[in-house]
Amino acid sequence: MVNYHVEGGFQAHVSVNRPEQRSLFDVLQPIIDASHTRDRKRSPPDSSCFPGTRIQVVKNVNSWAKSEITTPAEPHEVCDTSDREDRPVISFFFFRNAGDRSRIWRLATTLASQMAGVIPQTEPFIREAVQANPVLLMADEGGPSLRARMRCLVYAPFKAVVQRKKRVRALTQSPLLMALDGLDECDNKDEVQELIDGMLEFFNENPLIPLRVFITSRVEQHIQSRLNVPAVKLDNLADHCSDDDITTFLHILFEDGCRWNPVVQSYVQQHGEWPTKSDRRKLVKHIGGSFIFASVVFQFIMTTNTETNDLPTPMDRLPLALKMNPGLDGLYTQTLARSKHLPHFPDIISTIALLVEPLPTSGIAELLGIHTYEVVNALVNLQAIIQVPGTDNIPVTFCHTSFRDFLTTQSRSGGFFAHLSHHVRLFLRCLECQLKHLRQDPEFFIRSRVQISAVAHYAREYSYRHLYRGRSCFKLSEFNPAIQMCREGLALQPGTPELIENLASVVRLRAHNTRSLMDWDEAISLSRAVLELHPSPDPNRSNSFGNLGNALLDRYCNTCTTADLDEAISLYREALELLLPSHPGRSASFNNLGNALAIRHRGTGTMADLDEAISLLREALEPQTSLDPDRSALLNDLGVALVDRHRRTGAMTDLDEAIFLHHEALELRPFSHPDRSASLNALGCALLDRHRSTGTMTDLDEAISLHREALELRPSPHPERSASLNNLGNALMNRHQRTRTMSDFEEAISLHREALELRPSPHPDRLSSLNTLGNALQARHRHTGMVANLEEAISLFYKALELRPSPHSARSFLLHNLIISLQAMYEETHALSHLQEAIVHSEELLEFHYTVGHHLRAGFLLTLGSFLQIRFDATRREEDLSRIMKLKEEANQLSALSPEPAP
Repeated sequence: MVNYHVEGGFQAHVSVNRPEQRSLFDVLQPIIDASHTRDRKRSPPDSSCFPGTRIQVVKNVNSWAKSEITTPAEPHEVCDTSDREDRPVISFFFFRNAGDRSRIWRLATTLASQMAGVIPQTEPFIREAVQANPVLLMADEGGPSLRARMRCLVYAPFKAVVQRKKRVRALTQSPLLMALDGLDECDNKDEVQELIDGMLEFFNENPLIPLRVFITSRVEQHIQSRLNVPAVKLDNLADHCSDDDITTFLHILFEDGCRWNPVVQSYVQQHGEWPTKSDRRKLVKHIGGSFIFASVVFQFIMTTNTETNDLPTPMDRLPLALKMNPGLDGLYTQTLARSKHLPHFPDIISTIALLVEPLPTSGIAELLGIHTYEVVNALVNLQAIIQVPGTDNIPVTFCHTSFRDFLTTQSRSGGFFAHLSHHVRLFLRCLECQLKHLRQDPEFFIRSRVQISAVAHYAREYSYRHLYRGRSCFKLSEFNPAIQMCREGLALQPGTPELIENLASVVRLRAHNTRSLMDWDEAISLSRAVLELHPSPDPNRSNSFGNLGNALLDRYCNTCTTADLDEAISLYREALELLLPSHPGRSASFNNLGNALAIRHRGTGTMADLDEAISLLREALEPQTSLDPDRSALLNDLGVALVDRHRRTGAMTDLDEAIFLHHEALELRPFSHPDRSASLNALGCALLDRHRSTGTMTDLDEAISLHREALELRPSPHPERSASLNNLGNALMNRHQRTRTMSDFEEAISLHREALELRPSPHPDRLSSLNTLGNALQARHRHTGMVANLEEAISLFYKALELRPSPHSARSFLLHNLIISLQAMYEETHALSHLQEAIVHSEELLEFHYTVGHHLRAGFLLTLGSFLQIRFDATRREEDLSRIMKLKEEANQLSALSPEPAP
């Protein structure tokens, strides 16, 4: 007995029988809508070659398939031709943001199921493989490697049948053809490389095997790098697209369009042929060989919108199409403009662009809290660029994935840009949806996907994705309702890991913005509870280790509690040990541990931590391609660690590499990117370091420019605004020291004042701001002679010392700065009270340097002696004279032991 259901756009099923009694289809549970035989209207892409187009390239590929891995041509046409000629073909059509079709883990089971259908002799071998290793059926990265899945379920069964030397009817016409379309749209980039490597290995071992693999993909580095080998035939589809193909394509489209459009029919009866031969030639030339552009241009011309002031007829829109920029952006803009006045239009378009996987119109409506008809009304005029299904239970998808890129790139889409702040809206709506279903069904979080609606499943599975992607756009006013909904959900279903994780994540994000120790404590407590709910060997345990480590690391960065940092590092190590080398989360785990070790180095100065951190961060970055969304963060983190090592060792190679990495990271973070300010800040700091080493003014000027832009992107109450104020102030002070420009100096002091105001106690950087502003005011006194500057500087240094009570090692540099100010104040006022303070603090400073190099201690001895000499000259205190003699004697002894001069 088998129960069927629909799962994410494809049919799946659950069987209650024993494996040996179930059909192979039941056992493998393939993705039905991933093959070339799917209903293309329901499961995109809906594409194929028009009759009379791309004739030669399809002929070439079919000839090759009858007689190596290759790319181009239209995969549907090749597969369909194979079917017509009764040649065996199996296929998988990847599609971005389409659930399991955008991932690779069900590829092997889907291909194996199809292979058993076209070559029945392979079925017993596939069953044998599954019985010997049931984990081959795991539908995610928790199971065996992709190479093992393909070898056991596809290659080995096929090879076993071929090696039996018996006649296989399916292979009498031609070899088996495996078509893989849209490989670039697969999310698992490492596994795509593994897939290709495994194929090449199989063909190297079995060069005469009757199997052909046909791959279509956009040119991306992680794919092209594996295919650039002699055994592979590479081709570029653009080289096979001619104006004749576009002419034929448009002729078929317009003939069909004119047949059903009464307005065009009436126009033709009165005016003759439309479009004219001249207009068709202009269109062909304007389109420039792009079938995608040709298709969207045709849709734009023929789609009529009678409800707006849009140009009403295809004849009116044809001239406008000829004036469009020869690319998709202009057409996307023009098409979207036709519906921008409609209610909820920006929300609907932004939602479709930012969804993790597509939803039907009814799901989009429920997620946004509007009516389904309002979604349909907003999309009906966009069918040139969006596939709007005829029913409200089929997902809404883009005609081409370039439209998503357009909507998520502000420089291209302008007013239609899907801003990252919309992720916050979607996260809050997901929480509301969860609550709604929890109130109706307390077992909501333990029900299978088939038992809940598409939008309920979406809200349950992807709310965290929206929280993470919109984390930099949260307003303080949005935290309270989010946390309230999380608490209410948890009250309805206590002990649910997903609900506890949701609450922990929001509370931790609020703590990052408010620096509330209470929030951090709660986030850590909640993360510990989740970890306890994922005991070994739960596959989520590694992720729970990472989340708890992140919360502890956040608290350490604000409280400097060493135990938090050490525990975070220990947790990151445990998380990494649980991940197999092929696990997609391994890169993030390397990054977490590397960053934590780099942070510990900054506190302890242990070079072993820093060297290990850099090694781990390099491993995290290595598998990433330019299209990986986390690449910019990994580049940034490695760059920061290299700057740290440069500061310890002076190695310019580290600094130059860091600047190169930060430049690349910044290029990957355009103006709309939430982490652009972090890249601007990191690159600015690295350039300032290089200026200090080389004196290059261009580095200093660029650093100032970068810090100004970062500051503009961090308006109050941005949690990192004080850091940008501080860094820009430091850069301006450096330029003042080189150019003596007083405007730089005054602006720097103003910036440091604002930074200090944003760092009230117990802010972890308050000490730094007190010291920095004190030094700046001390310097301004030297320029202006204003005693008020000295008085304020002394006050700031005292406040800083209160934050570092004895015997804290940081008191040393603070005492040194305070002593300099007190000495200057005595020289201005000749008040013995200032001299007395300088002497007391000099005595304390001396206590810090018993273990320091002889020459440095000798310098402090002489400084203290000079203060005592001044007091002796004023008071004639005999004990001062005796103390002076002892200090000079010790200083001379130390100087004799060390050839280095005292500072």
